[in-house]
Amino acid sequence: MHILLVASAFNSLTQRVHAELRDHGHRVAVELAVPGVPLADAVRRHRPDLIIAPMLTTALPREVWEAHTCLIVHPGPVGDRGPSSLDRAILDRADRWGVTVLQATGEMDAGDVWAFADCPLPEVAKSDLYRGEIADAALRAVLTAVERFASGTYAPRPQTTHHTRPYLGQEDRRIDWETDPTERVLRTLRAADSRPGVLDELLGGAWYLHGGRPEYELRGRPGELLATRDGAVCRATTDGAVWIPELRARRRPGQPAPVKLPATLALADRLPPLPELPAPRPGDLPDGSEGVAAPGDIGYREEGRVGFLSFSFPGGAMATDHCRRLLHAYRAACSRPTSVLVLGGGRRDFFSNGIHLGVIEAADDPAAESWANIEAMDDLVEAILTTTDRLVVAALGGNAAAGGAMLALAADEVWCRTGVVLNPHYRLMGLHGSEYWTYTLPRRVGAAVAERLTTDALPLSAAAAEGLGLIDRTVPCAPDAFAAETARLAGLLADSPATPSRIAGKKAARDRDEAVRPLAAHREAELTRMRATFHDPDAPYHALRRAFVRKEPATGTPPHLADPASSRRGGVTAMAAHDSPSAVEPCYQEG
Repeated sequence: MHILLVASAFNSLTQRVHAELRDHGHRVAVELAVPGVPLADAVRRHRPDLIIAPMLTTALPREVWEAHTCLIVHPGPVGDRGPSSLDRAILDRADRWGVTVLQATGEMDAGDVWAFADCPLPEVAKSDLYRGEIADAALRAVLTAVERFASGTYAPRPQTTHHTRPYLGQEDRRIDWETDPTERVLRTLRAADSRPGVLDELLGGAWYLHGGRPEYELRGRPGELLATRDGAVCRATTDGAVWIPELRARRRPGQPAPVKLPATLALADRLPPLPELPAPRPGDLPDGSEGVAAPGDIGYREEGRVGFLSFSFPGGAMATDHCRRLLHAYRAACSRPTSVLVLGGGRRDFFSNGIHLGVIEAADDPAAESWANIEAMDDLVEAILTTTDRLVVAALGGNAAAGGAMLALAADEVWCRTGVVLNPHYRLMGLHGSEYWTYTLPRRVGAAVAERLTTDALPLSAAAAEGLGLIDRTVPCAPDAFAAETARLAGLLADSPATPSRIAGKKAARDRDEAVRPLAAHREAELTRMRATFHDPDAPYHALRRAFVRKEPATGTPPHLADPASSRRGGVTAMAAHDSPSAVEPCYQEG
């Protein structure tokens, strides 16, 4: 079928629906619901067999849903209505939730039901749930609904009961530091991550708090800042403390939207002298907290002959400091007596999305910070590529894009959870890219496919990536099971009789490739083009970066989404939204 996706942004769920529908043989196009652009006209141009709205925050016009079957993806169970469904589920401590696919009508979330899929709600951030358990359930429901629609015989079921819950505003998200215990503070932060954040007062300013992890030892006066660690600040609660990794200043009238930044960078000179604490060692954490609520963003552990170097940076963005600290940890891990080293694997959500566009945008000299960041990324990738004394596995429990996807390709093997979406391209940010992709991508898929992937700039499912040879293994499991399954598979790899010979052959293979074209030549050629872009004030990269991190609204649908064939004609279009400001809001229909 020809399926049209209508969405407010090409966010993570829309990308996954797009990729998996293509895997099932459907022709898929996208139209963004943009203010001032008549959606009905765009729909008439496409003439779709079916319309699906994975994430829509504006009204779907009556003339569209009356003329076409329009399926709305609502992140809540049957009968649940309202614009803050998942947020309230987290605040209400729900342990199970679900996704309903219903038909658009004149009343919000009131249409007949085409499919429903339930899922658990572990105690993780809303954005993590949205890209994990909720996305898994959404795809099951969407694929079921599409199959039922294609049959021509299925009659959707009317809703017999419903419960409408109002929008969750900042007044309902407020943290009272004088009375709220740690559990309540963390739950409130989880329900607002990554958007809209929790509005709060801190050091004389108004800030949105993003993210939250527990602190197990520090104590202080409620609301007081106690310490810093790797860009995060520690704030005391009534019965403990929490780490807050990111802040976003409240927007002032007439000013551009502020950028979400590491907390210490955002506070800058406002921050009083505080102790900078080292990341905890695994043995310092309470039982059961390892890999789930660990305060550090980088961790290391061993199981037999396998080392696990886990990392988790907010939004998958890796600033210069992140890259340098991860490189330091990687070198330390390589000093250990292991035969297999797993990168990632122990953490949920994003693997990496490459350089940190927010930190770059906020820098006094964005060109200089761009350069420092890409050099640091390249140093990390080079270290992985030149590791010849063990096998390196990149284990992706969450999505990866741009330089983050290329970071994974530096490993000997790439394993992805089945729900992962990959975007192995840079074009939509106006960049040629680096991270040695001109070596690693063609090495895996061949020059022709590498050209197509970087030009088409479309998302790939893990299954499609495996079919192309881009990755080596898909791991069919729930998000919470990925760490254990990765550990099991890595143990089997370490125990495999073939592993010693594979390790022995790595240096010879690297020497052969080096003789054909040195890694330094790949890096120099890539960085020459990147340097020219960074230091050209008229390069599209600067406006695209600004629009992306400041969440500037789109003015139209990028041609490569509305007409996928157009991507091969070149040009630069808008960046895909990996983390939409309204990524977990349900859809609305106009009466």
